[in-house]
Amino acid sequence: MNDGSRKSRRRRSSSLLYQEPQESMEHLSDQAAIPNLNANWVNAKGAWAIHIVLIIALKIFFSIIPGIQRDTSWTLTNITYMFGSYLMFHWVRGIPFEFNAGAYDNLNMWEQMDNGDQFTPTKKFLLTVPICLFLASTHYTHYDLTYFTINMMALMGVVVPKLPVSHRLRVSFLSGHPDDR
Repeated sequence: MNDGSRKSRRRRSSSLLYQEPQESMEHLSDQAAIPNLNANWVNAKGAWAIHIVLIIALKIFFSIIPGIQRDTSWTLTNITYMFGSYLMFHWVRGIPFEFNAGAYDNLNMWEQMDNGDQFTPTKKFLLTVPICLFLASTHYTHYDLTYFTINMMALMGVVVPKLPVSHRLRVSFLSGHPDDR
């Protein structure tokens, strides 16, 4: 290889996990200047109720589809809610608004909520909902091992990213390495 091709190649880490670095002083001042409309709605009146309404609507939807048994409808409700929750709170980074100079571009919504504080009432509620849904779906599937395994994997996929040990932790094969963005 010649020197020209070596300079154009970017060296990547082989690690699957990496820690998102802390914000610079510029990003912190941008975050403090304007309220984060992307994450503040979770503390608004009625924001908690939408999760319960969504779960009930999903259960009704899967129950009225002909040929789907009660066991399967509970598992589909669980998987659909968990997938949507993961996508909304842990997969998407940044905010859809352009008024804060990119202050939240490297944070997902869970990390933006409550200014990154852990175990606030909202975060406790959002951690409790998937656990209660898992318990309900496990009960209504009569503790069948196959349904239990599927529901448990969905639960772990949503609960583990919410834990403090996972704060700013990224899995590069799922979300891409930061050098590629």
